Amino acid sequence: MQVAEALWDEGHKITGVAAPRLRKGHSDEGNALSWDRLRSWAYPRSIPWTDSAELRAMHVPDGVDVIVAAHSHAFIGRQTRSRAAVATLGYHPSLLPLHRGRDAIRWTIRDGDKVTGGSVYHLTERTDGGPIAAQEHLFVPPGSTAQSLWREHLAPLGVRLLLQVVTDLAEGRHVEVPQDEKLATWEPAMDTQPLFKPELIALPGTAPVDGSKWALHAR
Repeated sequence: MQVAEALWDEGHKITGVAAPRLRKGHSDEGNALSWDRLRSWAYPRSIPWTDSAELRAMHVPDGVDVIVAAHSHAFIGRQTRSRAAVATLGYHPSLLPLHRGRDAIRWTIRDGDKVTGGSVYHLTERTDGGPIAAQEHLFVPPGSTAQSLWREHLAPLGVRLLLQVVTDLAEGRHVEVPQDEKLATWEPAMDTQPLFKPELIALPGTAPVDGSKWALHAR
């Protein structure tokens, strides 16, 4: 919502938003107080809303120049991205190509990183792997948690960087800096159980483990 509000306040026209139907933990569709914050923000401004779970290319109206995914965990497909005449942008709370993946901030804290940052990048078929449009670093304050680092530092940074890039594009400045794949790291979501495939493990001089005798669980 903060990104939409910042773009709106700067005079950029917003032709539609996609957001979850309800706030997390709510179930009353008939109660507007249960709606997602971005949906609630769009309603009084007569901005069309689409459930992000149902977003497809057909939901993007003609004449859209830029699609902005502000720290979205949803993958935006090629056909949907192609509806934007100029760019499709995402924000990731790390110094890409470091810490690709949905739990970048939690891994930053877990790994004890002293420096982190935010990256606005062009969305492609490779998750978190598109060219960088803007990037800025910051030092991780001592005692930070994933929540405080996001709320107090990385979220405001994302709003500012996205606003900067959209303004640059509106004024004809189009930046695309390829990510260095040699430096890339990727970590899985922390709330997902790791996949265990013992059939890929074999000690020197031993036969491979028969994976058919193991159960594999994944959320």
